Amino acid sequence: MSTLPVFLPRALVLALFSAGLAGGGAAFAADLSSKERLGEALFSDTALSANRTQSCADCHNPDFGFADPRTGGSGGAASVGDNGKSVGDRNAPTASYAAFTPSFHIRADGKAVGGQFWDGRAATLKDQAGGPPLNPAEMGLTSKEQARARLAENPDYARAFVALYGAGVLDDAERAYDAMSDSIAAFEKTDRFAPFDSKYDRSLRGEYKMTAEEDLGMTLFFSTQFTNCNQCHKLKPMPAAVGETFTNYEHHNIGVPANPALREATAKAGFADRGLHDNPAAAKPAYEGKFKTPTLRNVAVTGPYMHNGVFKDLETVVRFYDHYNNRTEKAALNPETGKPWGPPEVAANLSSKELESAPALDTRRVKALVAFMKTLTDARYEHLLK
Repeated sequence: MSTLPVFLPRALVLALFSAGLAGGGAAFAADLSSKERLGEALFSDTALSANRTQSCADCHNPDFGFADPRTGGSGGAASVGDNGKSVGDRNAPTASYAAFTPSFHIRADGKAVGGQFWDGRAATLKDQAGGPPLNPAEMGLTSKEQARARLAENPDYARAFVALYGAGVLDDAERAYDAMSDSIAAFEKTDRFAPFDSKYDRSLRGEYKMTAEEDLGMTLFFSTQFTNCNQCHKLKPMPAAVGETFTNYEHHNIGVPANPALREATAKAGFADRGLHDNPAAAKPAYEGKFKTPTLRNVAVTGPYMHNGVFKDLETVVRFYDHYNNRTEKAALNPETGKPWGPPEVAANLSSKELESAPALDTRRVKALVAFMKTLTDARYEHLLK
Protein backbone atom coordinates (compact mmCIF):
# COMPACT_ATOMS: atom_id res chain seq x y z
CA MET A 1 0.00 0.00 0.00
CA SER A 2 1.22 3.51 -0.77
CA THR A 3 1.68 6.20 1.83
CA LEU A 4 0.62 9.82 1.50
CA PRO A 5 3.09 12.17 3.24
CA VAL A 6 0.42 14.45 4.70
CA PHE A 7 -3.31 14.02 5.26
CA LEU A 8 -5.62 16.97 5.44
CA PRO A 9 -8.35 16.77 8.09
CA ARG A 10 -11.74 16.27 6.51
CA ALA A 11 -12.99 19.66 7.72
CA LEU A 12 -10.04 21.38 6.05
CA VAL A 13 -10.59 19.53 2.78
CA LEU A 14 -14.23 20.64 2.77
CA ALA A 15 -13.29 24.23 3.63
CA LEU A 16 -10.73 24.41 0.85
CA PHE A 17 -13.14 22.85 -1.60
CA SER A 18 -15.89 25.33 -0.70
CA ALA A 19 -13.49 28.23 -1.01
CA GLY A 20 -12.47 26.99 -4.44
CA LEU A 21 -16.05 26.95 -5.65
CA ALA A 22 -16.69 30.41 -4.30
CA GLY A 23 -13.59 31.87 -5.92
CA GLY A 24 -13.71 30.20 -9.29
CA GLY A 25 -11.22 27.54 -8.19
CA ALA A 26 -8.25 29.80 -7.45
CA ALA A 27 -8.58 29.35 -3.70
CA PHE A 28 -8.79 25.54 -3.74
CA ALA A 29 -5.29 24.83 -2.49
CA ALA A 30 -5.51 21.08 -1.79
CA ASP A 31 -2.79 19.05 -3.51
CA LEU A 32 -4.41 17.04 -6.32
CA SER A 33 -1.17 15.94 -7.95
CA SER A 34 -1.75 12.20 -7.53
CA LYS A 35 -4.67 9.81 -7.82
CA GLU A 36 -4.51 9.29 -4.06
CA ARG A 37 -4.70 13.03 -3.38
CA LEU A 38 -7.54 13.51 -5.82
CA GLY A 39 -9.33 10.57 -4.24
CA GLU A 40 -8.91 12.10 -0.79
CA ALA A 41 -10.64 15.28 -1.92
CA LEU A 42 -13.43 13.34 -3.66
CA PHE A 43 -13.94 11.15 -0.59
CA SER A 44 -15.01 14.22 1.42
CA ASP A 45 -16.80 16.05 -1.38
CA THR A 46 -20.52 16.56 -0.80
CA ALA A 47 -20.94 17.75 -4.42
CA LEU A 48 -21.08 14.10 -5.40
CA SER A 49 -24.52 13.74 -3.81
CA ALA A 50 -27.85 14.92 -5.18
CA ASN A 51 -28.47 17.68 -2.64
CA ARG A 52 -24.79 18.37 -1.96
CA THR A 53 -25.17 17.27 1.66
CA GLN A 54 -23.36 13.93 1.81
CA SER A 55 -19.98 12.47 0.93
CA CYS A 56 -18.29 9.09 1.26
CA ALA A 57 -16.83 10.36 4.53
CA ASP A 58 -20.25 10.70 6.15
CA CYS A 59 -20.88 6.96 6.15
CA HIS A 60 -17.15 6.13 6.43
CA ASN A 61 -15.94 8.87 8.72
CA PRO A 62 -12.11 9.06 8.93
CA ASP A 63 -12.38 10.25 12.54
CA PHE A 64 -14.45 7.25 13.64
CA GLY A 65 -12.75 4.20 12.21
CA PHE A 66 -14.14 4.86 8.70
CA ALA A 67 -17.58 3.83 9.94
CA ASP A 68 -20.74 5.90 10.45
CA PRO A 69 -20.96 7.42 13.96
CA ARG A 70 -24.32 9.07 13.33
CA THR A 71 -27.33 7.85 15.29
CA GLY A 72 -30.03 8.63 12.73
CA GLY A 73 -32.20 6.09 10.99
CA SER A 74 -32.76 3.05 13.15
CA GLY A 75 -30.60 4.08 16.07
CA GLY A 76 -27.48 4.07 13.94
CA ALA A 77 -28.02 0.56 12.57
CA ALA A 78 -27.99 1.97 9.04
CA SER A 79 -27.05 5.27 7.43
CA VAL A 80 -29.44 8.04 6.42
CA GLY A 81 -29.19 9.12 2.79
CA ASP A 82 -28.52 12.48 1.15
CA ASN A 83 -32.24 13.26 1.10
CA GLY A 84 -32.36 13.13 4.90
CA LYS A 85 -35.09 10.48 4.89
CA SER A 86 -34.02 7.26 3.22
CA VAL A 87 -32.35 4.62 5.36
CA GLY A 88 -30.09 1.88 4.05
CA ASP A 89 -30.95 -1.80 4.39
CA ARG A 90 -27.65 -2.65 6.09
CA ASN A 91 -25.14 -1.29 8.55
CA ALA A 92 -22.32 0.62 6.86
CA PRO A 93 -19.17 -1.46 7.37
CA THR A 94 -15.84 0.12 8.18
CA ALA A 95 -13.68 0.98 5.19
CA SER A 96 -10.60 0.27 7.31
CA TYR A 97 -8.38 -2.38 5.73
CA ALA A 98 -10.92 -2.89 2.93
CA ALA A 99 -8.17 -2.72 0.32
CA PHE A 100 -6.95 -6.16 1.40
CA THR A 101 -10.25 -7.80 0.48
CA PRO A 102 -9.79 -10.17 -2.47
CA SER A 103 -11.96 -9.79 -5.54
CA PHE A 104 -15.21 -11.69 -5.25
CA HIS A 105 -14.96 -15.32 -6.31
CA ILE A 106 -16.41 -18.72 -5.57
CA ARG A 107 -13.84 -21.35 -4.66
CA ALA A 108 -13.77 -24.89 -5.94
CA ASP A 109 -15.34 -26.03 -2.64
CA GLY A 110 -18.35 -23.78 -3.33
CA LYS A 111 -17.56 -21.17 -0.67
CA ALA A 112 -17.96 -17.55 -1.69
CA VAL A 113 -15.01 -15.33 -0.80
CA GLY A 114 -14.28 -11.61 -0.88
CA GLY A 115 -15.82 -8.72 -2.73
CA GLN A 116 -16.89 -5.40 -1.27
CA PHE A 117 -20.16 -4.70 0.58
CA TRP A 118 -21.70 -7.28 2.91
CA ASP A 119 -22.73 -9.46 -0.02
CA GLY A 120 -19.58 -9.05 -2.10
CA ARG A 121 -21.55 -7.67 -5.04
CA ALA A 122 -18.82 -5.16 -5.88
CA ALA A 123 -15.98 -7.34 -7.07
CA THR A 124 -13.27 -4.77 -6.33
CA LEU A 125 -12.63 -1.64 -4.28
CA LYS A 126 -12.99 0.48 -7.41
CA ASP A 127 -16.41 -1.09 -8.11
CA GLN A 128 -17.47 -0.33 -4.54
CA ALA A 129 -16.38 3.31 -4.78
CA GLY A 130 -18.72 3.79 -7.74
CA GLY A 131 -21.76 2.40 -5.94
CA PRO A 132 -22.96 4.94 -3.32
CA PRO A 133 -23.10 8.08 -5.53
CA LEU A 134 -25.75 6.48 -7.78
CA ASN A 135 -27.64 4.68 -5.01
CA PRO A 136 -31.01 6.46 -4.48
CA ALA A 137 -30.96 5.58 -0.78
CA GLU A 138 -27.45 6.93 -0.32
CA MET A 139 -25.92 9.84 -2.25
CA GLY A 140 -28.69 9.87 -4.83
CA LEU A 141 -27.15 11.14 -8.06
CA THR A 142 -29.40 10.25 -10.99
CA SER A 143 -26.73 9.36 -13.55
CA LYS A 144 -23.05 9.18 -14.38
CA GLU A 145 -23.61 12.25 -16.51
CA GLN A 146 -24.72 14.20 -13.45
CA ALA A 147 -21.58 13.05 -11.65
CA ARG A 148 -19.45 14.14 -14.63
CA ALA A 149 -21.07 17.59 -14.57
CA ARG A 150 -20.44 17.96 -10.83
CA LEU A 151 -16.77 17.09 -11.33
CA ALA A 152 -16.36 19.39 -14.32
CA GLU A 153 -17.78 22.42 -12.51
CA ASN A 154 -14.62 22.69 -10.40
CA PRO A 155 -11.61 23.88 -12.42
CA ASP A 156 -9.10 22.32 -10.03
CA TYR A 157 -10.73 18.95 -10.54
CA ALA A 158 -10.79 19.54 -14.27
CA ARG A 159 -7.04 20.12 -14.34
CA ALA A 160 -6.29 17.20 -12.04
CA PHE A 161 -8.42 14.69 -13.96
CA VAL A 162 -6.81 15.64 -17.26
CA ALA A 163 -3.30 15.43 -15.78
CA LEU A 164 -3.97 12.04 -14.20
CA TYR A 165 -6.39 10.37 -16.63
CA GLY A 166 -5.84 12.08 -19.96
CA ALA A 167 -7.36 14.75 -22.18
CA GLY A 168 -11.13 14.66 -22.56
CA VAL A 169 -11.71 12.53 -19.47
CA LEU A 170 -14.38 14.92 -18.16
CA ASP A 171 -16.07 15.16 -21.55
CA ASP A 172 -17.35 11.59 -21.36
CA ALA A 173 -19.60 10.37 -18.55
CA GLU A 174 -18.28 6.80 -18.53
CA ARG A 175 -14.63 7.84 -18.51
CA ALA A 176 -15.24 10.48 -15.87
CA TYR A 177 -17.10 8.11 -13.56
CA ASP A 178 -14.49 5.40 -14.00
CA ALA A 179 -11.71 7.86 -13.18
CA MET A 180 -13.61 9.15 -10.14
CA SER A 181 -14.08 5.61 -8.80
CA ASP A 182 -10.45 4.75 -9.51
CA SER A 183 -9.09 7.75 -7.64
CA ILE A 184 -11.29 7.14 -4.59
CA ALA A 185 -10.12 3.51 -4.56
CA ALA A 186 -6.51 4.71 -4.81
CA PHE A 187 -7.06 6.83 -1.68
CA GLU A 188 -8.59 3.85 0.13
CA LYS A 189 -5.47 1.81 -0.64
CA THR A 190 -3.21 4.18 1.29
CA ASP A 191 -1.87 3.54 4.76
CA ARG A 192 -4.38 6.05 6.14
CA PHE A 193 -6.91 3.22 6.03
CA ALA A 194 -4.54 0.51 7.24
CA PRO A 195 -1.73 1.75 9.48
CA PHE A 196 -1.24 -1.54 11.37
CA ASP A 197 -0.30 0.44 14.49
CA SER A 198 -2.74 -0.94 17.08
CA LYS A 199 -1.62 -2.24 20.47
CA TYR A 200 -1.73 -5.72 18.94
CA ASP A 201 0.66 -4.67 16.15
CA ARG A 202 2.87 -2.81 18.57
CA SER A 203 3.02 -5.87 20.82
CA LEU A 204 4.30 -7.96 17.91
CA ARG A 205 7.07 -5.39 17.45
CA GLY A 206 7.92 -5.39 21.16
CA GLU A 207 6.59 -1.86 21.61
CA TYR A 208 3.64 -2.72 23.87
CA LYS A 209 3.09 -5.31 26.59
CA MET A 210 -0.36 -6.83 26.71
CA THR A 211 -2.20 -6.75 30.02
CA ALA A 212 -2.95 -10.11 31.60
CA GLU A 213 -6.56 -9.88 30.42
CA GLU A 214 -5.59 -8.89 26.86
CA ASP A 215 -3.03 -11.68 26.71
CA LEU A 216 -5.59 -14.23 27.87
CA GLY A 217 -8.00 -12.98 25.22
CA MET A 218 -5.34 -13.30 22.52
CA THR A 219 -4.54 -16.85 23.63
CA LEU A 220 -8.22 -17.77 23.57
CA PHE A 221 -8.77 -16.09 20.22
CA PHE A 222 -6.02 -17.97 18.41
CA SER A 223 -6.68 -21.24 20.21
CA THR A 224 -8.33 -24.08 18.28
CA GLN A 225 -9.30 -25.74 21.55
CA PHE A 226 -11.06 -23.01 23.53
CA THR A 227 -12.81 -20.85 20.91
CA ASN A 228 -13.89 -20.94 17.28
CA CYS A 229 -13.05 -17.26 16.60
CA ASN A 230 -10.08 -17.92 14.36
CA GLN A 231 -11.97 -20.25 12.04
CA CYS A 232 -13.34 -17.19 10.26
CA HIS A 233 -11.41 -14.26 11.72
CA LYS A 234 -7.87 -15.33 10.88
CA LEU A 235 -6.25 -15.17 7.43
CA LYS A 236 -2.57 -15.87 8.04
CA PRO A 237 -1.55 -19.53 8.53
CA MET A 238 0.30 -18.75 11.75
CA PRO A 239 -1.37 -17.19 14.80
CA ALA A 240 -0.32 -13.69 15.86
CA ALA A 241 1.14 -12.98 12.43
CA VAL A 242 2.23 -9.56 11.19
CA GLY A 243 -0.30 -8.05 8.77
CA GLU A 244 -3.25 -10.12 10.00
CA THR A 245 -6.56 -8.62 8.86
CA PHE A 246 -8.69 -10.80 11.17
CA THR A 247 -11.01 -12.17 8.50
CA ASN A 248 -10.73 -14.98 5.97
CA TYR A 249 -13.26 -13.08 3.79
CA GLU A 250 -15.58 -16.08 3.52
CA HIS A 251 -19.35 -15.61 3.48
CA HIS A 252 -21.35 -17.34 6.22
CA ASN A 253 -24.80 -17.38 7.77
CA ILE A 254 -24.25 -17.18 11.52
CA GLY A 255 -27.93 -16.94 12.40
CA VAL A 256 -28.11 -13.21 13.14
CA PRO A 257 -31.66 -12.28 14.24
CA ALA A 258 -33.62 -9.59 12.43
CA ASN A 259 -33.36 -6.01 13.66
CA PRO A 260 -36.94 -4.75 14.23
CA ALA A 261 -35.76 -1.12 14.39
CA LEU A 262 -34.17 -1.40 10.95
CA ARG A 263 -37.25 -3.02 9.48
CA GLU A 264 -39.36 -0.19 10.87
CA ALA A 265 -37.00 2.50 9.60
CA THR A 266 -37.00 1.05 6.09
CA ALA A 267 -40.76 0.34 6.17
CA LYS A 268 -40.07 -3.31 5.37
CA ALA A 269 -42.05 -5.24 7.94
CA GLY A 270 -41.26 -8.93 7.69
CA PHE A 271 -38.31 -8.28 5.38
CA ALA A 272 -35.60 -10.95 5.47
CA ASP A 273 -32.21 -9.93 4.13
CA ARG A 274 -31.02 -12.75 1.87
CA GLY A 275 -27.45 -11.51 1.88
CA LEU A 276 -25.15 -13.20 -0.61
CA HIS A 277 -28.13 -14.49 -2.58
CA ASP A 278 -28.71 -10.91 -3.76
CA ASN A 279 -25.27 -10.83 -5.36
CA PRO A 280 -25.92 -11.61 -9.07
CA ALA A 281 -22.80 -13.77 -9.08
CA ALA A 282 -24.19 -15.97 -6.30
CA ALA A 283 -27.96 -15.97 -6.80
CA LYS A 284 -28.48 -19.56 -5.67
CA PRO A 285 -30.43 -21.00 -2.73
CA ALA A 286 -27.21 -22.36 -1.21
CA TYR A 287 -25.98 -18.79 -0.62
CA GLU A 288 -29.12 -17.38 0.96
CA GLY A 289 -28.55 -15.64 4.28
CA LYS A 290 -24.78 -15.54 4.05
CA PHE A 291 -22.69 -12.41 4.62
CA LYS A 292 -19.01 -11.65 4.29
CA THR A 293 -16.95 -12.09 7.44
CA PRO A 294 -15.90 -8.55 8.43
CA THR A 295 -12.47 -7.52 9.63
CA LEU A 296 -12.08 -7.18 13.38
CA ARG A 297 -9.69 -4.26 12.91
CA ASN A 298 -11.19 -1.27 14.78
CA VAL A 299 -14.18 -3.43 15.73
CA ALA A 300 -14.37 -1.95 19.23
CA VAL A 301 -15.04 1.56 17.87
CA THR A 302 -17.21 0.80 14.84
CA GLY A 303 -20.44 -0.58 16.32
CA PRO A 304 -23.29 -1.35 16.05
CA TYR A 305 -22.62 -4.87 14.90
CA MET A 306 -23.67 -7.45 12.33
CA HIS A 307 -24.98 -6.70 8.84
CA ASN A 308 -28.15 -5.18 10.26
CA GLY A 309 -26.67 -3.44 13.31
CA VAL A 310 -28.82 -5.51 15.65
CA PHE A 311 -26.24 -5.57 18.49
CA LYS A 312 -24.90 -2.41 20.08
CA ASP A 313 -22.19 -3.81 22.34
CA LEU A 314 -19.14 -5.90 21.43
CA GLU A 315 -19.60 -8.14 24.45
CA THR A 316 -23.09 -8.95 23.20
CA VAL A 317 -21.57 -10.21 19.96
CA VAL A 318 -19.25 -12.58 21.84
CA ARG A 319 -22.14 -13.83 23.95
CA PHE A 320 -24.23 -14.35 20.81
CA TYR A 321 -21.59 -16.68 19.42
CA ASP A 322 -21.26 -18.38 22.79
CA HIS A 323 -24.97 -19.20 23.01
CA TYR A 324 -24.53 -21.84 20.31
CA ASN A 325 -22.37 -23.87 22.72
CA ASN A 326 -23.42 -22.63 26.14
CA ARG A 327 -26.66 -24.18 27.42
CA THR A 328 -26.93 -22.23 30.68
CA GLU A 329 -30.02 -20.15 31.37
CA LYS A 330 -28.01 -16.92 31.27
CA ALA A 331 -26.47 -17.70 27.88
CA ALA A 332 -29.94 -18.14 26.38
CA LEU A 333 -30.71 -14.43 26.89
CA ASN A 334 -29.63 -11.41 24.87
CA PRO A 335 -28.07 -9.13 27.53
CA GLU A 336 -29.24 -6.04 25.65
CA THR A 337 -32.91 -7.02 25.72
CA GLY A 338 -33.12 -9.49 28.59
CA LYS A 339 -35.06 -11.75 26.23
CA PRO A 340 -34.11 -14.95 24.39
CA TRP A 341 -32.01 -14.52 21.27
CA GLY A 342 -34.27 -14.05 18.27
CA PRO A 343 -34.44 -16.71 15.57
CA PRO A 344 -32.14 -16.35 12.54
CA GLU A 345 -33.37 -13.80 10.04
CA VAL A 346 -32.71 -16.48 7.42
CA ALA A 347 -32.78 -20.01 8.79
CA ALA A 348 -31.24 -21.75 5.77
CA ASN A 349 -27.54 -22.43 5.32
CA LEU A 350 -26.39 -21.88 8.89
CA SER A 351 -22.65 -22.45 9.30
CA SER A 352 -23.32 -24.94 12.08
CA LYS A 353 -19.91 -26.62 11.89
CA GLU A 354 -18.10 -23.38 12.56
CA LEU A 355 -20.60 -22.09 15.12
CA GLU A 356 -20.80 -25.23 17.24
CA SER A 357 -17.15 -26.22 17.38
CA ALA A 358 -16.14 -24.61 20.68
CA PRO A 359 -16.78 -25.11 24.40
CA ALA A 360 -18.87 -22.73 26.47
CA LEU A 361 -17.27 -19.53 27.75
CA ASP A 362 -17.43 -18.17 31.26
CA THR A 363 -17.70 -14.43 31.91
CA ARG A 364 -13.97 -14.04 32.52
CA ARG A 365 -13.15 -15.44 29.08
CA VAL A 366 -15.86 -13.40 27.37
CA LYS A 367 -14.42 -10.21 28.81
CA ALA A 368 -10.88 -11.28 27.94
CA LEU A 369 -11.87 -11.76 24.30
CA VAL A 370 -13.42 -8.27 24.28
CA ALA A 371 -10.27 -6.85 25.85
CA PHE A 372 -8.16 -8.47 23.13
CA MET A 373 -10.37 -7.16 20.35
CA LYS A 374 -9.96 -3.67 21.76
CA THR A 375 -6.22 -4.02 21.13
CA LEU A 376 -7.02 -4.21 17.40
CA THR A 377 -7.92 -0.50 17.42
CA ASP A 378 -5.67 1.76 15.35
CA ALA A 379 -3.67 4.18 17.51
CA ARG A 380 -5.53 7.24 16.21
CA TYR A 381 -8.84 5.79 17.45
CA GLU A 382 -7.78 4.57 20.89
CA HIS A 383 -9.32 7.65 22.48
CA LEU A 384 -12.72 6.37 21.30
CA LEU A 385 -12.51 3.19 23.36
CA LYS A 386 -14.94 2.96 26.25
